Amino acid sequence: MNPGQQIPRNALVWIILCLFTLVAPHAGRLPVWVLAVYLFAAAWRTMVYQGRWSFPGRLVKAGLTIASCVGIYLSYGSLIGLEPTIALLLTAFALKLIELHQRKDAYVLLFLGYFICITEFLFSQDLPMVAYALVNVILVTTALVALHRPGEHQFNRKTVRLASILVLQSLPLMLVLFFLFPRIGPLWTVPIKSHTARTGVSDFMRPGDISRLGKSDEVAFRVQFEGAIPPPSALYWRGLVFSRQEEGAWRSLRYYDIPPAERRQAPVATPGEPLSYRVIMEPTQQNWLYSLRYARSESPGVMSSADFLLFSPGVLEDERMYQVHSWPEAVLDPTLTDWRREMELRLPPGENPQALALARQLRAAAIDDAQLVDAVLAMFTEQSFGYTLEPPLLPMDNQVDAFLFDSRRGFCEHFASAFVTLMRAAGVPARVVAGYQGGEINPLNRTVIVHQFDAHAWAEVWLEGEGWVRVDPTAAVSPQRIEWGLEQAMQAEGTFLSDSPLSPLRYRGINWLNTLRLRYDDLTWRWQSWVVGFDRERQFQLLNTVFDGISARKFMLVLLASGLLVLGPVAFSLLWRARRRDTSEADRCYLLFCERLARAGVVREAGEPPGRFAARAAAQLREAGDEICRITGLYEQLAYAGDTSPQRQQAALLALRRAVRRFRSNPRTA
Repeated sequence: MNPGQQIPRNALVWIILCLFTLVAPHAGRLPVWVLAVYLFAAAWRTMVYQGRWSFPGRLVKAGLTIASCVGIYLSYGSLIGLEPTIALLLTAFALKLIELHQRKDAYVLLFLGYFICITEFLFSQDLPMVAYALVNVILVTTALVALHRPGEHQFNRKTVRLASILVLQSLPLMLVLFFLFPRIGPLWTVPIKSHTARTGVSDFMRPGDISRLGKSDEVAFRVQFEGAIPPPSALYWRGLVFSRQEEGAWRSLRYYDIPPAERRQAPVATPGEPLSYRVIMEPTQQNWLYSLRYARSESPGVMSSADFLLFSPGVLEDERMYQVHSWPEAVLDPTLTDWRREMELRLPPGENPQALALARQLRAAAIDDAQLVDAVLAMFTEQSFGYTLEPPLLPMDNQVDAFLFDSRRGFCEHFASAFVTLMRAAGVPARVVAGYQGGEINPLNRTVIVHQFDAHAWAEVWLEGEGWVRVDPTAAVSPQRIEWGLEQAMQAEGTFLSDSPLSPLRYRGINWLNTLRLRYDDLTWRWQSWVVGFDRERQFQLLNTVFDGISARKFMLVLLASGLLVLGPVAFSLLWRARRRDTSEADRCYLLFCERLARAGVVREAGEPPGRFAARAAAQLREAGDEICRITGLYEQLAYAGDTSPQRQQAALLALRRAVRRFRSNPRTA
C-alpha cells in the first residue's frame, strides 16, 4: 500500500471515538444488538491495527450486511420508518469501520459521520442536544484533520485546536445562511416516528390515566401572553372533548362519527378584547393543540373543530409554535341541534344503576338545571370525597357506582366522569373536557410553563341561554388544586412527584437552584422562539422590518454582501497564515531574537550571517554574550544541519524556543 494512503494511529483513535459519541444519543431507541455491533467493530479494527487479525473478506462483509438488515427487520417489524432507517444507517456506519483500510475509506466514514450528526435533530432540537452535536462536529473534524497528518501517531492537542478553529470560522457563515437563506420546502419527506411513544393527554380517558400524568414533571407546552397573565384558576387549556362513553372509557368523536352538517363550528359572538398569547408545544405525536376557551389562530397549519378546539392536520413530531386569540366569555352553542343533544345525553345501557337512581333523585329536588349542577357539587363538597394522586382501582363494570358509593377517592378524571354521568342521567347535556389547568409562571420572561402534572379533566354542561358552561367538580373537592396547583393540593398526602426524587421541581424552596432552573427555562424559550421557530413567515417579517421592505433584487444583494463580509476576514486570515507558513518556526524564533537585540541597540545588517552578527552582538552586550552565542548555535544547527534526525531537530527547536523566551525580558542581563 502507498504509505501516503495509510491511516495514522492518531486519526484511527479519533475515528473510533467518534463512532461511539455519534451513536450515544440514539442508544435509547436502538436494539441492544446494534450497540454490540459497535463494540465488535471497534475491537476488530483494533486487532487489525495490532496485526492480530486481518480485514474481512467479501463473504464476511456480505454476511454481516445481510445479518444486520434481517436483525433490523426483526427488531422493528419493517425497514420503512424513521427508526429502522436510522438504525440501518448507524449499523452501516459501524460495519464500515471494520473495512477501514485506506484514507479514502476514512473520508467516506467521516462524511457519513457528519450526516449522522444531523440525524440527532430528527428526534430532539433542545439546547443540550445542540451543544452535544457541536461537540460531535468538532470531534469528526478533529479526525479529519488528523487524517491529513500522516506522520503524527501520538495524541496532539493541536489537532483538536485546529478543528475547533475551523468550526468557529464556519459559525459566522452559518448565521448568515440561517437568517438570510430562503426557507424552501424539502425535496423529500422524512418518515414519521412510528415507534416513538406518545406523551400527554390521549384521545380516550379511563380512570387513572390522568393521575399517571400527574407524576411526570415533563413540560407539555409554554405560553407567553401579550398582556397581563390571567390568574391560575382561569387557565383551563382545552385539548379534547369526550362525548362518547364505551367500554369503560370516555372517547372523543372521530371525524366520520359527526354528520356533515355538524362538522363546522356554529357562529360565535366575540365580545370584548381577546386574550392574545403564543404557545410553543412539545412534540406529542398527536394532532390536538391546547388553548383557552374559544380560540382562534391565524398561524399556518392550525385548524378549528366543531367542538371549538384547535388541531393540526399532521401529528406534532417537532416543537410547534402558534399564535392564539381567545374569548373566555364567549357563548358556545347557544342552541343545540337534535343530534348534538342526543349525543351529549347518551349513556351506556344497563350500567351504573345506583348513579342513575341518584341522578333521578337530585333531578326531582332541583328547580332547574343550574340548581341541579349546584346540588351535585354540594354533594362532592359536603360528603367524604377525597382528592388523591393514588386512587384505588375500580372494577371494569359500573365504575361510577364504585366511585360514588364505595371508594370516594379519586383524581380529576374520576370526579369529571361521575359528574357528567349524573348530569346526563338527569337529562342535562354534558361532556368531559381534557387538557391542562394552571401552570407555573416564570418571572424572568413572564411565560407560563405547563407541565404534564398539570393535566386535568373537567366537565362542560349545556344550560339554556348560556350554552356550554365549564364546571369543575375537582374545585368542589380540592379548591387548592385549582388556585395553587397540584403541588399544594398534594402537600398533605406527600405524593407530588414521589416517583421523581431528582426532579428540580421538588426543590423549588431552594432559591439558587430554583433560579437556575427558571433561567434555563428562559433560555429554552428563547431558543424555541428564535431558532427552532424561525420559519419562513418570521424570516420574511424580520427582513422586511430591517431593510424597510424586501424585494428579490435587494434580498440577493444583502445575501451576497453578507457572505462577502463574513468570508472576507476568513480569506485574509488564511492568506496571512499561508505567508507565515513560508517561514519555518526556527526562522521565526531567530527573527524574534533579532528584534530583542535591536531593542537593546544591536541591529542586524541586511544579509549579515548569523555567526558574524552573534560575534558583534556579544562584543557589545558582554553580559549576555554566552546566551547570544548559544541561541545562534541552536539556530544554525536547525537551519543548516539537514541530516539531523527528527528527534534531535525537535529537541533543538524546543531549546531554541525556550532560550528566546527567556531572552525576551532584558538581553543585557539574560
